[in-house]
Amino acid sequence: MVGWLARPLTAGQTRCMTDSSRFVVTVSRVIPAQPQQLFDLVADPRRHPDIDGGGTVRRVQPGGPDRLSLGASFGMQMHLAADYKVLNTVVEFVEPLVIAWRHFNGHIWRYRFTPVNGRTEVVEEWDARQAKARRSLLLLGFPRRNRAAMTASLANLEVLATQQQSQ
Repeated sequence: MVGWLARPLTAGQTRCMTDSSRFVVTVSRVIPAQPQQLFDLVADPRRHPDIDGGGTVRRVQPGGPDRLSLGASFGMQMHLAADYKVLNTVVEFVEPLVIAWRHFNGHIWRYRFTPVNGRTEVVEEWDARQAKARRSLLLLGFPRRNRAAMTASLANLEVLATQQQSQ
């Protein structure tokens, strides 16, 4: 297992890991784009429905920022069995390396961007260690569900970046 973790990813490969706490899921993918381009896509909340691989993010709520920044709050209209709204606050912002926002339940969605030989390794992380209802998240299968959705999200991010480059 250690050898697998030590091998670098090549473009288009995805790696998934679950933290030993069971409350952190990490997925990574090498994307043929620069960190700033990818960071800009994720920092635009209007692009989140296009990036979302789980099909739950419907659209950004009006009145939020066009570009995220540290401390910015933004709402999303969501759907998972029923429609609902969620308010997030950006808690980490180091351009173009990391951006993270905290969900109202306390869990964090984090993206890290690391340059790798002219490409970027993008790591998406769902961190529910500080979530208010974290046991419920486990019982409802969110670590497994999020792993699959995050894998698809990173593939979507690659498609968006590739389309943007060809324009």
